[in-house]
Amino acid sequence: MANDETVPIGEYAVLGDGRTAALVSRRGSVDWLCLPRFDSAACFASLLGTAHNGRWLLTVPDATHVERTYLDDSFVLRTVYTAPRGTAFVDDAMPLADGRADLVRRITCTEGTVAVEHEWVVRFGYGAIVPWLHRVVDPAGHHAIRAIAGPDSLVLRGDRLPHAVGHRHRDEFELDAGESVELVCTWVRSWDPIPSPLPIEDRLASTAKAWSAWANGCRYEGSYRDAVVRSLLVLNMLTDAETGGIVAAVTTSLPEDFGGERNWDYRYCWLRDAALTIQALLEHGFPDESTAWRDWLLRAVAGDPKDLQIMYGVDGRRDLPERTLDHLPGYARSLPVRLGNAAVGQVQNDVLGEVMCALHAARDAGLAESADSWSLQRHLVDQLVLQWREPDRGIWEVRGAPRHFTHSKIMAWAALDRAVRGIEEHGLSGPADLWRSERDAIRTDVLTHGWDPEQRTFVQSYGAKHTDAALLQLVQVGFLPPDDDRVTGTIAAIRRELELAPGLLHRYLPEHTDDGVAGSEHPFLACSFWLADALSRRDELEEATAVLDILTGLTNDVGLLAEQYDPLTGQMAGNFPQALSHLALVRAVHSHDEAVARKGGAL
Repeated sequence: MANDETVPIGEYAVLGDGRTAALVSRRGSVDWLCLPRFDSAACFASLLGTAHNGRWLLTVPDATHVERTYLDDSFVLRTVYTAPRGTAFVDDAMPLADGRADLVRRITCTEGTVAVEHEWVVRFGYGAIVPWLHRVVDPAGHHAIRAIAGPDSLVLRGDRLPHAVGHRHRDEFELDAGESVELVCTWVRSWDPIPSPLPIEDRLASTAKAWSAWANGCRYEGSYRDAVVRSLLVLNMLTDAETGGIVAAVTTSLPEDFGGERNWDYRYCWLRDAALTIQALLEHGFPDESTAWRDWLLRAVAGDPKDLQIMYGVDGRRDLPERTLDHLPGYARSLPVRLGNAAVGQVQNDVLGEVMCALHAARDAGLAESADSWSLQRHLVDQLVLQWREPDRGIWEVRGAPRHFTHSKIMAWAALDRAVRGIEEHGLSGPADLWRSERDAIRTDVLTHGWDPEQRTFVQSYGAKHTDAALLQLVQVGFLPPDDDRVTGTIAAIRRELELAPGLLHRYLPEHTDDGVAGSEHPFLACSFWLADALSRRDELEEATAVLDILTGLTNDVGLLAEQYDPLTGQMAGNFPQALSHLALVRAVHSHDEAVARKGGAL
């Protein structure tokens, strides 16, 4: 494998430990890892640059066939290499629930003899900082290599350590059948002593068992089981085990437009994405996660309701300034590489709709409201009453002028609707008459200004003549009945305007939407799953099944999805793995199965 070749996004697998995650390529290169948290600086950043920006390679370089899978329903990855003289496999994992940040790798030769290439290149600060590297001895008397720069250090231990070659460590050797080499990379604060070594076999086994045990809580056993369970696992992996925050993706700046500037940092917690994730988890039997996220929400948004943000750091912090990393050439030369996200300061009036829908679903699932949680919702809804008439930036975070986005108004309606239903169905207290009145006012406003009677469709924003795939959510939130003629017309218009290939929708057309960024993009997978969801809710089961079959077939070999997909090249685009894509898959399958049940259990 050439050191600096661009690996297709879909050729990566993800490893996670509930605090952070790593991307490893089919050829065994860990090209992205932020330690110790999702939003920490990367120590392996070749994903956005070259091998010089940090990676950890463990591979069989002359392999003619590579096949990989996750062991059971886990994030323990097994990659099998078939080479001219033998076969070997590598097991990769980030151990769970031990209060540490470790990446474990073990290569085992199962047949004949294999050549092995090992390279460890540490670059802190997103690939910018060459650390001080030296040999040390750990508490158990084992030799190790320690890389230190500022507050961070990495320690590499194992059966066979690589040798210094310039500012990297390399090794090449052979393994015969039955032989193996174990390696562990551990993050530790630079002023702390090296921790004790891990019992590798035990930690690999216990990590696989822990992930599988969680997945066994899924009550779905339908025809899309593999895709659903893997997607639920991804959503759980993207949830910080300590804080309960749910990040949108593992990565930053994987491009929506290869070679362009549509590159964003998604390693933060969007209220919208997290709320939709909670609904997906609730629908498949995971109520505990909604409690953890609600507690995170209470902490993150505490304060004046006027200061509600659309996104927060994993720990709930609010300050996420956007800047660029000019030392990195970007994935496939896509610049700039961004840290932080300027959208943090935007007003997006749809967000509370998703949040209130999720919290209402949690109530329906039996999660009791605390005094604090309902008080928070009341204050947020009261603030929405004051601001829903104002233009906003919308679900797609446009950087052009604010508009009256129809989707934002519909989701504001949903927020008021769930607040009213909290009073009517769950006995909670609140100004029911005022909220009902505002709910009705939003509905009238949308039907008056967001509906184009000539084109027979809802439009992206008031006065526009084009659609937006986000309008498909009007079916999900119950703004209109699924069989309403206005829903029929809107779905038809969206497919005419935005469907690039069967089942694959653009979220909007940039030429019709001043989003403030140059370039174009590819079909957006979440929107495509929303199409399948809407078709199922309308009992158009045959068409819904056809779309779902297409979309679930786009996962990579280990079941992962990015943000977008280019049907012309068969390549994924955007950040990866993407929570919004996976949660939309899970919810679309849920709606599909409910439609199957309504049809008597058969297509």
